[in-house]
Amino acid sequence: MSNDMELTELSEPADNNSPRSARELEAVYDIPVTVSAVLGKTTMQVSQLLKLGRGAVVELDRKLGEAIDIYVNNRLVARGEVVMVDDTRLGVTMTEIVKGDRGSS
Repeated sequence: MSNDMELTELSEPADNNSPRSARELEAVYDIPVTVSAVLGKTTMQVSQLLKLGRGAVVELDRKLGEAIDIYVNNRLVARGEVVMVDDTRLGVTMTEIVKGDRGSS
């Protein structure tokens, strides 16, 4: 990136409330991101973990029907519900977009 380009970008007003046009965002369209759907979490001792075997049930901190967390690149962005896509695949329906502090990570 040239210095002229950086100066131009810095001199433009930084209005974080204005929506970006599709053309302005084209540069990021092909960047891959990792999307994760977390059903729940638990904490256990290593000794308990080592005792787990096939068919073991690990109890999570969520209740049946409770929304799951959806992360993009390890950042919570939404909550949703697990859905069946076809007979062998699961998906997630986003039911709530999480608006967080963009400055924290």
